[in-house]
Amino acid sequence: MHSKKQDPVKYYVGIDVGSASVRAALVDEFGTVVAHTEQPIQIWEPQTDHYEQSSADIWAACCSVTKNLQESCWEKAGCFFDLPDFLSWKATGVTARSLCTVVCKWTYTSDGGWDDSFWKMIGLEDLVKDKYEKIGNHVLSPGESVGKGLTPEAAKDLGLPEGIAVAASLIDAHAGGLGVIGADVKGHNLPCENQPITSRVAMICGTSSCHMGVSETPIFVPGVWGPYFSAMVPGLWLNEGGQSATGKLIDHVVRGHVAFPELESKAAASAHNIYTCLNSHLDLIKKSLPVGFLTVDLHVWPDFHGNRSPLTDLTLKGMVVGLTLSRGLDELALIYLATIQAIALGTRHILETMQAAGHDINTLFLCGGLSKNPLFVQMHADITGKPVVLSKEVESVLVGAAILGACASGDFASIQEAMAKMGKIGRVVQPNHEHKSFYDKKYKVFLKLVEHQREYRSIMNSF
Repeated sequence: MHSKKQDPVKYYVGIDVGSASVRAALVDEFGTVVAHTEQPIQIWEPQTDHYEQSSADIWAACCSVTKNLQESCWEKAGCFFDLPDFLSWKATGVTARSLCTVVCKWTYTSDGGWDDSFWKMIGLEDLVKDKYEKIGNHVLSPGESVGKGLTPEAAKDLGLPEGIAVAASLIDAHAGGLGVIGADVKGHNLPCENQPITSRVAMICGTSSCHMGVSETPIFVPGVWGPYFSAMVPGLWLNEGGQSATGKLIDHVVRGHVAFPELESKAAASAHNIYTCLNSHLDLIKKSLPVGFLTVDLHVWPDFHGNRSPLTDLTLKGMVVGLTLSRGLDELALIYLATIQAIALGTRHILETMQAAGHDINTLFLCGGLSKNPLFVQMHADITGKPVVLSKEVESVLVGAAILGACASGDFASIQEAMAKMGKIGRVVQPNHEHKSFYDKKYKVFLKLVEHQREYRSIMNSF
């Protein structure tokens, strides 16, 4: 099983100061009172029929009920789960955690477990006292079988046989990486053929993008998460780079342009989606040029939502250099192209940082919604200079989740064996090396953009 990120439920605290007491309640966004507590307040009667109360005492009571409310909620909690582990628990009744979630999202290490000193330092030492029962003291590698499989209740709810194997899960992007990175590449003339899996990076491209690279020994990469041992592929260390807005950024740029209604009408008339129409329009206006060369004087820095990797700077903003007064479909197509190129240049930035730290990467494996866009794929091949492998199944996250289930069932001896058989190559896109010089120059401009942004910030902060 795998998970997709869900928005957390929001909670609010309501405090009522009455004549005799202060009450507090924790209320969720749907109006349900989840917990409540009450604290009496003092009343003085200096003479008959004269009553006084202390504002300091009322404030103290407000503080007390709020603290009691927190303690009440904490004590009521039986376990704290990440969503993948919660789903495994619902399916099996077993509170085991996946190594993927506790290593990547918490502070667990595969060799040392939980660190007592950390929890004591932040005031959560009661987690240590119960031997981490609330957050997990039974940790399984992804693909290991959880408990005795589906409980009777879960089997009935899911319409599956009781006892069917349930695998220790993965976070959604990691499942996508698992579904594509281990595919058998024989006969495709790829540089990663007859090379270890460490020569590959899986890129999961959707609303945001993740870049998954594995290594046999731990590699610490500035601005890239990890290394995490066995968090995706058992026995290997994982580094995870990322771009916080990719598909979302393209959508934002396209739909916010003044020519979007014209594009929408054109797409409806041709029965194609808007991105197919934009790709076709670029082919019309490129004339004798390669499509990518249309942005010779239009450049985008893509961090409209901050930079996750490799700069880890959430304060960075998006930049566009080269705008004109033109408002037509040509200009929309060009800013769309420049945005896709900026995302690919960001991927090159991440890959070069990983390689400088010790990774040896020669092939990209793409999956996710953006991998359906041929322009997005070709730009990543041309700009990184590496061949791009597309999975036969676009839904590689689901394939990765099924690989876990296949291993839990006992049908495969290892995750690696299951990946090689179940991960299928659909198409290979080679880089056009004749365009290398152009994209090397674009990359220099790309790096100058962030350098200049930081210079501007320094100037503005200097007074």
